[in-house]
Amino acid sequence: MIQNSTDVAEKKRTTDNKTANRNPQATINVALAGNPNAGKTTLFNALTGLRQKVANYPGVTVERKEGFWRLDGSENAARLIDLPGLYSLDATSLDEQIARDVLTGKLQNLHKPDAIIAVVDATNLERNLYLVTQLLEYKIPIVIALTMVDVAEKQSLAINTKKLSELLQIPVVEVRAAQKKGIDELAEKVLRAIEDPKNKENNWFSESDTSTNLDESFIHLSLQDNTEINKKIFARYNFISDVYQESVKPKQSDERGSSEKIDRVLTHKFFGLIILIAILLLVFQTIFSWANLPMDLLEQGFGALGDFVRTSMPEGILTDLMVDGVIAGVGGVLVFLPQILLLFLFLSILEDTGYMSRAAFLLDRLMRGVGLHGKAFLPLLSSFACAIPGIMATRTIESPKDRLATIMIAPFMSCSARLPVYTLMIATFFAGKTIFGFLSLGAVLILAMYALGIVVAIIVGWVLKRTLLKSPPPPFVMELPPYRMPNFKAVFFNVFQRAGMFVKRAGTVILAISIILWALTYFPRSNQQSAINNQQSEIASDSKQQIANENQSPKTEDRLDDEASAQLKNSYAGKLGHFIEPVIQPLGFDWKIGVALIASFAAREVLVSTLSIIYSVGKDADAENESLIQAVRDAKKDDGTPAWTPLTALTLMVFFVLAMQCMSTVAVVRRETNSWAWTLFMVGYMTALAYFAAFLTYQGGRLLGF
Repeated sequence: MIQNSTDVAEKKRTTDNKTANRNPQATINVALAGNPNAGKTTLFNALTGLRQKVANYPGVTVERKEGFWRLDGSENAARLIDLPGLYSLDATSLDEQIARDVLTGKLQNLHKPDAIIAVVDATNLERNLYLVTQLLEYKIPIVIALTMVDVAEKQSLAINTKKLSELLQIPVVEVRAAQKKGIDELAEKVLRAIEDPKNKENNWFSESDTSTNLDESFIHLSLQDNTEINKKIFARYNFISDVYQESVKPKQSDERGSSEKIDRVLTHKFFGLIILIAILLLVFQTIFSWANLPMDLLEQGFGALGDFVRTSMPEGILTDLMVDGVIAGVGGVLVFLPQILLLFLFLSILEDTGYMSRAAFLLDRLMRGVGLHGKAFLPLLSSFACAIPGIMATRTIESPKDRLATIMIAPFMSCSARLPVYTLMIATFFAGKTIFGFLSLGAVLILAMYALGIVVAIIVGWVLKRTLLKSPPPPFVMELPPYRMPNFKAVFFNVFQRAGMFVKRAGTVILAISIILWALTYFPRSNQQSAINNQQSEIASDSKQQIANENQSPKTEDRLDDEASAQLKNSYAGKLGHFIEPVIQPLGFDWKIGVALIASFAAREVLVSTLSIIYSVGKDADAENESLIQAVRDAKKDDGTPAWTPLTALTLMVFFVLAMQCMSTVAVVRRETNSWAWTLFMVGYMTALAYFAAFLTYQGGRLLGF
């Protein structure tokens, strides 16, 4: 039931003024609704600032964003609920169903909104008004936030907001969220709309015209009554057309829009793909170039921290845990933070400028050619950052079979967690090498890994759509938003939000796994190992000069290293690695790599921290701190041959492109599909495919002489 204006006013009057010095307590619920690419996220960030949180709606994995918005000072704090991006409320997808449940107050612990802010793109006004007319049927006060007005003016469109407000009988406010323009007026109109009971009785149709009366029952009409439905659908479109014609007047101009001119090139079926590849190459080239210095500084910082801890703490298990487990494990992953930051920075800029929609347009034809739904592109695109939000984004796909097919291939997209693995392998064996004298081989290899994931995803999707999940894809209409200058405040906010998630993951999941792995490599301890530790301590207490003066054999340290290697070999982790070694040997991997592979199935980037732990166990405390890159280069198998070669590194990268190595993703797939059978099928076929591709890479490379 909607709260009346007296109740709202009474709540505001009784709000304790002391809340100004505490977290705001929401007395008003406001829903933010709008089409995708209408500027809703930018407006939400502008209204709430950092006073926002992300959670899930009750009972589903659909993400919910909400925050606090101070309407007119400290006394009026509204809870702002950001609804999913919608084109309509026909409830053909999970997003639309969730939005309807929010508007009707059906969701647990979430009250029906007191007002709705409809975010409307001025450059696509006619299409956006369709959702507005549907929102009006819910008898909730509405205020339109008109965005992109400046872009509409550049497209020779003159919008009469006063006339638009009169025709719709609801307030219309021009806003420029990035510049904070129109925010105060928007707050004033929202408060006034809530307090005026007439706004709840508003509707877009003429009350005298009973033949086109579209009340809330329109949504629930039986599909059998096609004649009545058609009348009301036509009535809606006729009304929208009349409003648009009355309130929008094109300026006299023969020039085509700048976006359309640019799209002639960027969306060209041939040159567009070439430009897309060039942009991606430039992004990866820049990531490698710009990230080198901060990565080196971080690596030196963690090395110095490890030395400081080892010299400050007494010899023993706790010191080994801190240095070889925590610092080596977590630090080995955090050194790749600069590359993660740069990756998200470029992706956010490309998204904010509108180019990503062009990329979707370019690849849509290819995807539909193999039977995938056109809407599958955006979830797959999201999976390049992380497969979890990508899988959750498949809820916009109406067909259950199309949605399931997209979920099954989303993890093939190279997420940011794979980037540390790619970077480690490239930095170890391919650093400094170029193609054509200027193009970094590392950038080409990373692009090749991304391309491999895409190609395999398309092939698997084609097979699934013609066998287990056979169904024709429904028609799909894609919107190309106008090009815009990126909102760098929103871009940096998104980058640091993603970086915070990466750091949080390193400080929780990776930290826990690093400690467990260190324990598996450290235990069981034998009496012989205790004697080794005592000898290491004695050697550490002597200076290099004293050792030279005493003519102590350099083989002493070699013997200690051999005995330390024996400790690792006989540890729990070593026994596990030897157990699976016969299976992974055809891939060129030894038992130490096998331990890292097993650990990486919890989280992909754990492979880096695992190698840091494995190659640091048993090291001399006073030995010069050695980077993981050098440790990988120097690593030996039990027979004395190099454990790593460029071919081994390439094989590992191929394996990581295709294998399902993220337990968090597995859990999300289980919740989204509500099926253990499909979840286990995905894990099984991806692991088998990764093994087969890695086998072909290594054995084929050996046959070619690599």
